[in-house]
Amino acid sequence: MFIEVLGPLRIRYGQQRVNIPGEKLRALIATLALSAGEVVSGATLFDELWGETPPRTAANTLHGHIARLRRTLVQQTGDPSAQELVQTSSAGYRLEIDPENVDSIRFTRLVECVGATVHDDPRGGIALLESALRMWHGMALSDVGSGVTCSTAAVRLEAMKAVARELLVEAKLELGLHQHVVPELEQLLTQYPLRERFGEQLMLALYRSGRQADAIGVYHQVRRRLDDDLGLEPGPGMRARLAEILRQEPSLLG
Repeated sequence: MFIEVLGPLRIRYGQQRVNIPGEKLRALIATLALSAGEVVSGATLFDELWGETPPRTAANTLHGHIARLRRTLVQQTGDPSAQELVQTSSAGYRLEIDPENVDSIRFTRLVECVGATVHDDPRGGIALLESALRMWHGMALSDVGSGVTCSTAAVRLEAMKAVARELLVEAKLELGLHQHVVPELEQLLTQYPLRERFGEQLMLALYRSGRQADAIGVYHQVRRRLDDDLGLEPGPGMRARLAEILRQEPSLLG
C-alpha cells in the first residue's frame, strides 16, 4: 500500500485507488501513516479525532472507527488480508507498511539527504529535489480535519517544502545558473515574503547577473516587509549579504 499526504489523502493498493470515506477515517489513517511502522497511542488518536472534548465513549468509538477502517480497506481492495495493515497492540495501533511507502516520509528523507550533499553534488541534488517536489499535489493533509498531529505535520511539511526549494536554488547557483533562477526566486519571495533565505539568494543571483542596484533593492524590500508585518529587522544573513555586495566582494562571483 502507498499513502500520499502531500496534498489531499490518496491511497493506492497495487494498481487500485482506495477511497476512505469520512473525515475521521481519513484523519485516522493519515495519523497512523505519519508514523508508519510505529505504534500510535490511543491518547494521540483521541486528540486527533476529538481534540480536548473526546466523548465519554471515546475508547469504544475509536475501536469502532478502526473496525470501519479495516472493513473499508478490505472492501476497496477486495483483499481480506488488507485488514491486517492496521494492527492493534497493548499500547495503541500501528500501520504495517514500509515508511518509504508514505510520500511525506520519503520526501523528508530525500530533502535531508540532499541538504548534506548539495555542495558536493549539485547536479545530483537537483535531480533528487525535483523528484521530491513532484510528489506534492496540493496542500499537505488538506482533507483530514484539523487535529493536532496532522495540523502540526502539515506545517512542518510545508516548511520542509520551502527548504527543498532553497536547496534547489542553492544547487543551481553552484552550477552558475544565476540568471536562470532570478524569476524563480522572485516568485518564491512573493510566495514566502518573510523567508529571508530566498531574499539572500535573490540578492546573490541579481548581483552575479550584473544587477547590483536591484540586489540592494531586494534587501530594502524584505526589510520593509519584515518591519511592517513583524516589527523586525533583517537577520545576520541578509545584512552580511548586503555588506558583501556594497563592498563588491570577489567571493560573491563564485
